[in-house]
Amino acid sequence: QTIVLIGMGGSILGSEAIKFFLEKKIKKQIYFFDNLDTKKILYLKKREKINKVLFIIISKSGNTVETISNFFSLRIIKKKSKNLIIISEKKDNLLSNLAKQLEIYHVEHNPNIGGRYSVLSEVGMLPAELMDLDSSKFKQLNNLIKNKNYLNSLVNNVDQILYFAKRKKFNSIIINYDEKSSNLFNWYQQLVAESLGKKGLGILPIVSNMPKDNHSVMQLYLDGFKNNFFTFFYVKEKNSLKINNNQILQMQSYLKNKDIDHIIYAQKQATENVFKNKKIPFRSFEILKRDEKTLGELFTFFILETILLGRALKINPFDQPAVELIKTETKKILN
Repeated sequence: QTIVLIGMGGSILGSEAIKFFLEKKIKKQIYFFDNLDTKKILYLKKREKINKVLFIIISKSGNTVETISNFFSLRIIKKKSKNLIIISEKKDNLLSNLAKQLEIYHVEHNPNIGGRYSVLSEVGMLPAELMDLDSSKFKQLNNLIKNKNYLNSLVNNVDQILYFAKRKKFNSIIINYDEKSSNLFNWYQQLVAESLGKKGLGILPIVSNMPKDNHSVMQLYLDGFKNNFFTFFYVKEKNSLKINNNQILQMQSYLKNKDIDHIIYAQKQATENVFKNKKIPFRSFEILKRDEKTLGELFTFFILETILLGRALKINPFDQPAVELIKTETKKILN
């Protein structure tokens, strides 16, 4: 009933996106160790019986310093442990060697799939199954590539982003109206920044959560520098909380019989209208159903969009050479 996922970047961001986007369907307690955070380790040990927790440790290379540090700090490694799953490449690395020596359950990370593209592989789908979700519903690629509307939309979006990039509009700002999609856009941020930020080029994804940011950075978006393009994102929320009509004053009658989702959607429409009037470029996603199939389509869309952008910009979207420099330098200092 309690699961802890330990990983960094693409190894864990996809599972976090799944958990929070589909939160109402998930009854288990899930913890994510996605950074070096001793407070989280101490909190877990205080709150949970460690021997009753399932730990999933994910690292493609099997040598990620932060993942290994969190794993070892928990002091849960035992021979033939029944509450540990390791996901890593099978080749010679610390985690796969540890799994072999101590007879810990090991799932092979597909060596041909980079971490940030791995959400629909065992990296994201094993945690999804353990959250009691249906992994087959996430993976609809065969249906999607036959869908002309989907493909036309994909090509059109790539074309428009290239248009902005060639005109020095590099800031891709996500205007997110769905609180449960914040982690989805953390995943998206890594996908785009790490895949395309090379050779002095790239797209910088910035996540702005609404309506909160209407009261801060929106002023800059509307009247500041003009090297941005925008993505509006909204999910239709069923059974949204209703305003208490008995407490509404006459001057606030426009709120009568409204629920929170209705108000959020009105704010989205109002913002889009202002953007149109100011000729600020944006695209808009409206999600009508919150389920595995929808989230799988979004993962697939953003992954394909990123790969196509990399190809069009003559960038390899699958490597991260600059990040590797930091990993090498860190190990040098620690040695």
